[in-house]
Formats: sequence, structure tokens, C-alpha cells
Amino acid sequence: MTAFPNRREALALIAAAAAATSARAGANELRIGYQKSSVNLMVVRERRLLEARLPGVQTRWVEFPAGPQILEALAVGSLDLGFTGDTPPVFAQAAGKDIWYAGLEPPKPASSAILVPADSPIRTLADLKGRRIGFQKGSSAHFLVVRGVEKGGLQWSDITPVTLTPSDGRAAFERGALDAWGIWDPYYAAAEIDGHARVLSTGVGLTSNNSYYLASRALTHDTRTLKALFDALSEADAWVKSNRTETAHFLAVASGLPLSTTIRFLERRTAGPITRLKDSDIADQQRVADAFARLGLIPKPIRVADIVLKA
Repeated sequence: MTAFPNRREALALIAAAAAATSARAGANELRIGYQKSSVNLMVVRERRLLEARLPGVQTRWVEFPAGPQILEALAVGSLDLGFTGDTPPVFAQAAGKDIWYAGLEPPKPASSAILVPADSPIRTLADLKGRRIGFQKGSSAHFLVVRGVEKGGLQWSDITPVTLTPSDGRAAFERGALDAWGIWDPYYAAAEIDGHARVLSTGVGLTSNNSYYLASRALTHDTRTLKALFDALSEADAWVKSNRTETAHFLAVASGLPLSTTIRFLERRTAGPITRLKDSDIADQQRVADAFARLGLIPKPIRVADIVLKA
């Protein structure tokens, strides 16, 4: 954890943590933020995998368009747990938000891409120079674009960043207001299948595209609930791996996306149990944070390990 500046602040934070622990232990509601890419969480909800593990606890599910919005809700106390890509926690920590890395899923570098219009003259990452590139600010797509620009031998100042939510990004992309668009699945799959987009580069070779479970301070003290959550999520992940067709149909209904989109989304999704962060995972995430600090895109450098929940 972060070192305390002085004894008074230390005592105040310890008291707050104790109060949060007490409140969490007596809580009968668990509030979870998810997005359309949160396959495991959606399966946990659909198959009611938490009910047997947490009898008497009511689970409230809240959908968000992307990770930054989830972490904002988590930071102000509206959620207990949220699922995001690699970049939202970096921006949240740099802004002083009280969030904690609690677990992660296996890397999914093939599940995000920088797209260009099907008839675009852009053929290489170097061709992005002088172009308008859209992405959700503070999302995994933001880091994907940062890495794409670097790999193309360009400076961040060589492009015109356009920050948009996924839905607004797609609308801008399709009407020609963007030259390229950084996005993740299932939005990536939807644009790809519609035929309006061509893949300039996936995340392979650019980013691990890790997915994290972030917890409130109160939830970090509730080891029983966290264990139940991660056991349920790992069970959901194993079920998805063994029942991919059924999962695709369920996701199409739950998300309102075409079945062809959810099938494509699941085809390139990496399966694996939910784990706590290891030193190598922390180092990988630190590289994400350092890249944004180096470009001046976050207000200060951060130390990722300071907000990682230890096993």
C-alpha cells in the first residue's frame, strides 16, 4: 500500500478502513459494474453462480459503455466491483481514485484492433501520420493507439486524437469523421463483420490487452465475498470454454448484438481462470502506466503496485 504521509492521516485512513470493513461485512447487496465485453460476469449473472456461494446477498448488476465510466462509479461508492481493460485503472489511480486491483483474466491481444475504412489508403501504422484517430479516452483502446503510433515510428503529436465513447466512435467512423478507430470486442467484431472496416493492426505485438477486476476499498476487506466472486467467475470461464455456441446465443440476446458478432467475439477470446496479480502482471501494467506518464497523458507518474490487493 502507499506509504502514509503522517501519523494523523494514517490513523484516519485506518479508521475509515475499519468502518468500511464493518459496513461490508454487514452488507446484503453486492453492486457489480460490467460492460458488453464482460463475458464471465454476464454468465455468472445468467447462471446465478453467486447465489449458492453468497446466500442472502442480493446482487445488483449495472451495465456501462466502457471501463472509465465503471471506475468512476466505483470510486464514488456506487459499485463494489468493476471489470475493465488495462488503461482505466491507470487513469483512475493517477486521479487519486480509491480503487484496488483484485484479479485479472488472461491476456486478449487479438480482441482489440485499430480499424480503418474498408477503402482507406492507410496501409501501415506509419500512414496514421496526420490522421484523425478515435478511441474512448482512458480505455484499453487508448493504450492500443498509443502503442500503434509508437510502432509506426510516429510521435503522439503526429496524430489528431478524437475521444469518443464506443457507440459515438462507431457512428463517427461510419460517417467518415475518423480516419481510424481504436476499439475492442465486441464492438470490433461488429464493425469488422459489417464490412465497413478493415483491420490495420490488432493488439498482437502492441499490447497484452489485460482485463482486470477492480474492487472498492470496503470489498478488499471482505475476503469471503471476493473468494466467492472469483470462484464463480472461474466457473463461468470454464463453462464458456466448453459451451461456446450456447454462450454466443446467450450473449446475442443479453447484449442485443447479432449472433455473428458474438460468435466472432468468442472465437478470439482467451479462456482461463481468474487469478490474483503476480509480479509479472504488475510489471506489465506498470509499462502501460509509464507510457501514459511519458507522454504527459496522465497528471503524474504512478506506482501500480501501490493499489494491488495482495493474495
